[in-house]
Amino acid sequence: MQREDLSDLNAFLAVAEEQSFTRAAARLGTSQSALSHTVRRLEERLGVRLLMRTTRRVAPTDAGERLLRTLRPALDEIGAELAGLSELRDKPAGTVRLVASENAARGLVFPALARLLPRYPDLKVEVSVDAGLTDIVAQRFDAGVRLGEHLAKDMIAVRIGPDLRLAVVGSPGYFAQRPIPRTPQDLADHVCINLRLESFGGLYAWEFEKDGRELRVRVDGQFTSNDVSLILDAARSGLGLACVLEDQVTPGLADSSLVRVLEDWCAPFAGYHLYYPSRRQPTPAFTLLVDALRYRA
Repeated sequence: MQREDLSDLNAFLAVAEEQSFTRAAARLGTSQSALSHTVRRLEERLGVRLLMRTTRRVAPTDAGERLLRTLRPALDEIGAELAGLSELRDKPAGTVRLVASENAARGLVFPALARLLPRYPDLKVEVSVDAGLTDIVAQRFDAGVRLGEHLAKDMIAVRIGPDLRLAVVGSPGYFAQRPIPRTPQDLADHVCINLRLESFGGLYAWEFEKDGRELRVRVDGQFTSNDVSLILDAARSGLGLACVLEDQVTPGLADSSLVRVLEDWCAPFAGYHLYYPSRRQPTPAFTLLVDALRYRA
């Protein structure tokens, strides 16, 4: 069957059902003369007359009736299949790949997924945990999660969490032997636990701000790790002071295994954002995930 046959058959069906070239032309959004030409072309190609034309009405011939009996269910089936494909296009399905730090993955991404995934069985989400500045385009991720201050300018960013603060903490045993630091400069007299972040150029410089004054302090101590959980274990064990995100020390402050200091030097900053390339054409699945993660104060 030629490609134009389907269009011509649809034109014939419209005229036969409407029993009028005028009404059929209006239904198909074409002119009466163009429609008449299409039906005549179909009849010439088939070698049979399909319609009887009078001044009052148009009616199928015997050949036309036979064609109609075959054509109606066939086109109905095609229409139903096209509708099904459209529904599939709009249905959230497929795999979405994200990369996020452990803190963001556990505290923000996973709780949202736990609510979302049971409602959409055709949606799959892969979360890769990585604290570095991953190139999501090169690594073929659909999106990543970063703090607001580390977002690239050519990315679309969607806020998925509240403002955050840093927290400097130590164990009660540590402070039993050393004075409480009152300013960031006092850290020079303390043992501190370093966080190694290769993506940020090595050891993290502790960041402080008060009354518009910003300070970055390089600290020193016996223990260094790239894992925040291990750093907090070291702080609870009395090996030194740690500087981590505020929400990561909440359990330790609650059970008094950690003591917080320099709180007035820890100003709020932009929290976690979901980011993805501006040229990306969102799929229904990706759009659904973005909406589920979007922060609503």
